[in-house]
Amino acid sequence: MGIFPAFHAVKIAYAANIPHNHRMKRGEYTYIWQADDWPNWRYDLARLAEPMAAASRAQGVLLGRLADVGMALRNEASLVALTEDVINTSEIEGEHLNVASVRSSIARRLGVDIGGLAPVDRHVEGVVDMELDATGHCRVPVSKERFFGWHAALFPTGYAGLSRINVAAWRDDARGPMQVVSGPIGRQRVHFEAPPAERLEFEMTRFIDWLNADTSEPPLIKAALGHLWFVTLHPFDDGNGRIARAIGDLLLARADGSPQRFYSLSAQIQRERKAYYDILERTQKSSLEVTEWLAWFLAMLQRAVDQAQHTLDKVLAKMRFWQRVAGKPMNERQVKVLNRLLDGLDSKLTSSKWAAIAKCSADTALRDIHELLEHGVLRKSAAGGRSTSYELNDVLER
Repeated sequence: MGIFPAFHAVKIAYAANIPHNHRMKRGEYTYIWQADDWPNWRYDLARLAEPMAAASRAQGVLLGRLADVGMALRNEASLVALTEDVINTSEIEGEHLNVASVRSSIARRLGVDIGGLAPVDRHVEGVVDMELDATGHCRVPVSKERFFGWHAALFPTGYAGLSRINVAAWRDDARGPMQVVSGPIGRQRVHFEAPPAERLEFEMTRFIDWLNADTSEPPLIKAALGHLWFVTLHPFDDGNGRIARAIGDLLLARADGSPQRFYSLSAQIQRERKAYYDILERTQKSSLEVTEWLAWFLAMLQRAVDQAQHTLDKVLAKMRFWQRVAGKPMNERQVKVLNRLLDGLDSKLTSSKWAAIAKCSADTALRDIHELLEHGVLRKSAAGGRSTSYELNDVLER
């Protein structure tokens, strides 16, 4: 099942009865997996020295800040990063998960108290299971069975959308070669064609051996190569992008020396998705000299870590807020809604929004709000509108 989500066009694309080498000419090849020396990756380590050092420095600064805070704050920062990762790895594929359900699922596993859990969603649980297994057990050897477990977790019903797929098994190409395409039916553009299915057992064994081996590549380079290599093999009917990003997270966790995640690679790829698909397509249609891909990946990784600094700022601000209002009496509803406000409410806080979040009546919502106005925790927003809205009373800035 091939998808090129930047175009949001088609989900499945098999080219029946077209031989996999149909575009090849004598002495030429179309995709990197068709090269005679596949998969002997080549890159200019001297050119990559600076972006690799910059990414490592960014990681060091972030981890240094986290070393100075308590376990509770580190867990909160990890919860935010993992929630971002799970939400965005699915959004890249055009699937929108419920944020509250994802956050609750991760909080439950991390043992973080978030003041009430959202209902369990089987699909959400599967994505969370995969991500936490990849990062939390990053030192555990990878195996075919582990990949199959991840795949089964992503597709618990055996369907991707309305299409039945092979779950916990390599694709079989029964409907033709696996292609990544975009565009309307009849005018599709082929961005990539994966290796034929009969090669997958050998190819994946070789890839898994490389993942588990103590190889010569610097750890950040190995993370970038692992992502590229897996997504080039495209071994499953669907879910290849999500599993490739999980492999990247696993290798980055090994590189960090910590199973806790404090930055989200998937969130950064989502922010830069057009550039990501452009560089991926150029790389897969080029040679095994992949310096350009590695340089882009390292720069993107640095931006992901830099973005995590802003996330940590919010976590610390949230901590300071609760320290400041610690002496003020609040009920569970007020705590729940204030936490939503601190986490970044996606719309204005009105009494009706309060009632929806707290699952209470309009009268109870107004009573809760008026108490917080009297305590100086909230104030009326100066922004205009047909209904009164409320905001934090500059508590975070003091």
